[in-house]
Amino acid sequence: MLEETENIQFELTDELLEQVTSLVSEQKDKDLQSLFKAFHYADIAEILDELNLEQAVYIIKLLDSETTSDILTELDEDNREKVLKNLTAKEIAEEVEELDTDDAADIIAELPEERQQEVINRIEDEEHKAEIEELLAYEDNTAGSLMAKELVKVYETWTVAGCLRRIRGQAKEVTRVHSVYVVDKQEKLIGRLSLKDLVVAKNEQKISDIYISNVDYVGVDEDVEDVAKIMAKYDLEAIPVVDENKTLLGRITIDDIVDVLKEEADKDYQMAAGITGDVDSDDSILELTRARLPWLFLGLVGGIGAFLIMEGFQDTFQKYAVLFFFTPLIAAMAGNVGVQSSAIIVQGLANDDVKGSINSRLLKEMFLAALNGAILAIFLFLFVWISIGEINTAFAISVSLVAVIIVAGLIGTFVPLFLDKRGIDPAIATGPFITTSNDIFGILIYFMIAKLILGI
Repeated sequence: MLEETENIQFELTDELLEQVTSLVSEQKDKDLQSLFKAFHYADIAEILDELNLEQAVYIIKLLDSETTSDILTELDEDNREKVLKNLTAKEIAEEVEELDTDDAADIIAELPEERQQEVINRIEDEEHKAEIEELLAYEDNTAGSLMAKELVKVYETWTVAGCLRRIRGQAKEVTRVHSVYVVDKQEKLIGRLSLKDLVVAKNEQKISDIYISNVDYVGVDEDVEDVAKIMAKYDLEAIPVVDENKTLLGRITIDDIVDVLKEEADKDYQMAAGITGDVDSDDSILELTRARLPWLFLGLVGGIGAFLIMEGFQDTFQKYAVLFFFTPLIAAMAGNVGVQSSAIIVQGLANDDVKGSINSRLLKEMFLAALNGAILAIFLFLFVWISIGEINTAFAISVSLVAVIIVAGLIGTFVPLFLDKRGIDPAIATGPFITTSNDIFGILIYFMIAKLILGI
């Protein structure tokens, strides 16, 4: 056995994995249970992610449901799916009964449809079952699908003494008490309660005399990204969820929002890299190919387009062959500027920082691109002039660079704004889409301006 030491930061080592693997193979259940007592459930999930399926299932079935239910929520999604396939409906039901309703609903939602109802039917707590079914009925990516039913609420007609008794009873079912919500007789949210005011108030006082009417809330059909923006803006650890009648339905906590932001960041990162769909390195070759091929095909089409454009300027190449050697530079600058511009706009849209009209944004980007282009063009002009000694050619290439940078900046700004207005994820504009389109436009503009200035 490893010596139990006070460890602030968990570290998964080869020695620990070997020890766990050995204890599982020898079926030393008591030693395994004793070993895992020293670890947080998130650390145990990290260990299980490194074991094979048979070993992971063995440990899940060995430990008590109070622990393994939390472990399941922390497991890698693909590993959790495999583990759940190896558990009976009754075993899964025992796990979800230990979880808050939002986590329970998330796990059940990952099961095949025919198995979902089988697991739900095995849940013994009828109230818990009904709440999970309610959450499963909400559309994905809405506040309703993200909220938990567990919360602490009090009625405005209660006295302080009665309120404290009820809070103690409710708090047993709530993992973290962020706020106490006040409702009227119709269950409508009317305010929140400060624990400080509650503690210092007299026992006979009514809640209606001390509650705070100013309370932030979101609608049950609100998009989860909008919920995240509200919570971030007002630094909220939790926010209540209401229906169209302002009836209190549940609450969303900061840990759920962090998961939403992480998933959105992962999705945007993959889209920016030209990967469609939610995939990771452990997915099959076929799944990875499906995710990558569409954008690679777009790049191929863009390359063919660039070839056709260059083919149309053969006369220019024959007279000024040096222009050919600067084509990769022009294309690269167009792609880089476009990605920079689109990335800033996409980030601003995600943070809700992009204000004002599209025209004002385009005007600002045009001046910015012109300034950057002019500075870069000066260096390029001097380099070409010194290298080949032809001032007209150096001037043509440098002017082309400025024009290409301005157009690339405008495209990189306009496209994500346009997509956002049309309800399309603007993150798609930060990847190969912008790079490819700017490569084509950049090459076309480059040769047109060069041909014009050089009088070919």
